[in-house]
Formats: sequence, structure tokens, C-alpha cells
Amino acid sequence: MTTPGFRVLLKMHIHSGMEDEFEQAWRSVGAAVTEHPANLGHWLMRSTSEDSVYYISSDWVDERRFREFEESWEHGEHRALLHPYRESATISTMHVVGHLLKSAGEAR
Repeated sequence: MTTPGFRVLLKMHIHSGMEDEFEQAWRSVGAAVTEHPANLGHWLMRSTSEDSVYYISSDWVDERRFREFEESWEHGEHRALLHPYRESATISTMHVVGHLLKSAGEAR
């Protein structure tokens, strides 16, 4: 498996009581991210320690291709559909410098 070159992590506070609708909306617009040729994966995670907090992580071939996507109309539509659920959000971007996987024989 190739190490992804660039990772994006969003932390989103969702309006209380709108969590289920947010999750459905994220799934319905996820193709805007995963169908981009430079995207390597897209994950939605719900915090176990903070109410109504989600993390969205996506891996990209490189920063330049992510930035092109970030400025695209597809991304604008994606954001517009999720915006009504969002109380606040922060973004962190990072270059992946390494990753380790379990050996093929180990249990997962």
C-alpha cells in the first residue's frame, strides 16, 4: 500500500439533535470526494468524548491536487449541503511522513 501524501482532518460541531441527519447528508454527498481521482479515502468518525462532534478525514495523492479539489464547484456544493448541520468547524492539513500496517498474518 502506498503511503498517502496528504491528509485533511476536519473537526465539526453539529447542532444538537441533527446528528442522524448530518450522517445521512455526509453519506449522500460523499461521492463528491471519493470520485475525485486524487482522493484515496474518506472517513466519518463520531467523537466518544464530546457530544455532537465529528471528525472527517480524507487522504489525497498530494497537496496540490487537494487544493484543486478544495477550490472546485463540486466541493462548494458538498460544503453547502453540510453547512446547515454545522455549528462550527476547524480544518487541519498535514503531510503524511510514514505509516505502519499490521503484518498479513496478524488478526485485524
